[in-house]
Amino acid sequence: MAKLVVDGPDLVVRLSWLEMLGAMRGNVRVPLTAVREAIADPEPWSALRGIRAPGTGIPGVIALGARRYLRGRDFAALYGQRPAVRVDLDGKSPFARLIVSVRDAEGTVAAIHAATAV
Repeated sequence: MAKLVVDGPDLVVRLSWLEMLGAMRGNVRVPLTAVREAIADPEPWSALRGIRAPGTGIPGVIALGARRYLRGRDFAALYGQRPAVRVDLDGKSPFARLIVSVRDAEGTVAAIHAATAV
């Protein structure tokens, strides 16, 4: 499963090699200064925007990769009904939103808040 970690001045979505194949890209790295909000999202599937381009997807089962919509693009690494974190970003980032299934959503959000003071 993907991991959402603070790495120095960046927030990183670390993907396994299999996830990299499915997402058709490597790890996602965004500056912590771009983070506007980070929350544990109880309904992450409803937060998905746009269409998968490129990536892998089966609605309600897996959403892995970039998602393009009219005003930008997001990155998703969602699996079934697992806990997820939604991170909204500003223009300093190549993505407007990250939505990632994680083992400990509350702990991940706390780590992001501690690193960003958001």
